Amino acid sequence: MKHEKSAGAVVFRKENSTILYLFLHYKYKSEYLGFPRGSVEQGESEKQAARREIKEETSLEVEFMEGFREEIHWFYRREGDTISKNLVLFLAEAKSPDVKVSDEHVGYKWLTFEEAIDQLKFENPRQVMRKAQDFLFNLDRNSLRRWKK
Repeated sequence: MKHEKSAGAVVFRKENSTILYLFLHYKYKSEYLGFPRGSVEQGESEKQAARREIKEETSLEVEFMEGFREEIHWFYRREGDTISKNLVLFLAEAKSPDVKVSDEHVGYKWLTFEEAIDQLKFENPRQVMRKAQDFLFNLDRNSLRRWKK
């Protein structure tokens, strides 16, 4: 069995008091929304691969949120072979809302958490979204506590 490893991120930005998450429309399945991600190359760390893929696919610069790392595993078939796929996802804040998608994609969307949960087709990405939302909520709550002291 063949194995593949990819890395990417749940990319978000804040607009006023709303958190918006970035999803890409893939060229091969434009109805499919996914996170920016791609293969980890030889000699590259997971975060280096995630940063490179985000830049290549969206042109965005991001800042990773320390303490968030999720892994999804699935199997798929390609040219008669079963592929075991691992995807490592980080949480990253976009420094700009201006996305320029690569030729691998046909578009993008910035979605609220609720919109993302409604539009994602698979449970694994929904679970990662819930964890990302909880992480950011707890981070904001802890920041507020520090300011009130």
